[in-house]
Amino acid sequence: MTSPSLASRKLAFVPETRFGIWFLSTATWRVHVLARALNDLQRMAPDLPQGGVVLDIGTGQGHSLHELAQRFKPTHIHALDPEPDFPAHCAPMHKTCPVPVTLHEAHAERIPLPDASVDMVLCHQSLHHIVDQPTALAEIFRVLKPGGHFLLAESTRAYIHSWIIRLLFRHPMQVQRSAPEFLDMLRQAGFEVREDRISTPYLWWSRVDLGAREWLGFGVPTEREETLLNTVVRKPV
Repeated sequence: MTSPSLASRKLAFVPETRFGIWFLSTATWRVHVLARALNDLQRMAPDLPQGGVVLDIGTGQGHSLHELAQRFKPTHIHALDPEPDFPAHCAPMHKTCPVPVTLHEAHAERIPLPDASVDMVLCHQSLHHIVDQPTALAEIFRVLKPGGHFLLAESTRAYIHSWIIRLLFRHPMQVQRSAPEFLDMLRQAGFEVREDRISTPYLWWSRVDLGAREWLGFGVPTEREETLLNTVVRKPV
């Protein structure tokens, strides 16, 4: 359960920029970021179950709701986000989602759900926004049922610390991690991490040059710090 000390203190929060809020409404976000990450996660774990209860961490404007409903056919979706006016921003997607959705204006470090009440958790491009990441992972572990799956799609420190992201978006810069560091944190939280369910795609939008080097014929650097991490991990039975 959430500790009394955590429940009693105000959690740190870094609000998004206007550009960031706009970008989350674009086709680029929906197609090249969200859908592409979910495609990769399902490719690595084709045995992900259908049905059950799904928790979406960092729902934002709600584009993930229809994706989750279509791909996993859950009986219920819990959508969580601490952004101001989250229900209003999410309203169009919430109202049209074919699956019942409960919105939670809450932080991932303090998930308002019982222990072992969720079959699957999606955290898409949200963990790097969270200041106390270990506590958030402990909460995700707590609410997952034994055998439940955690789908994580993240930008790493190399990307978040790049000049273009510093210019256009806002993040808690002091807590950013590399792909190996995120994976170590998942293991420390108790999740089962499988090597065949780890992906580090080097997508054009995650590069400092936005893919210009490859487009000009210079290829993709083989020695690099990865900019993205996708993985499907599991809570032990």
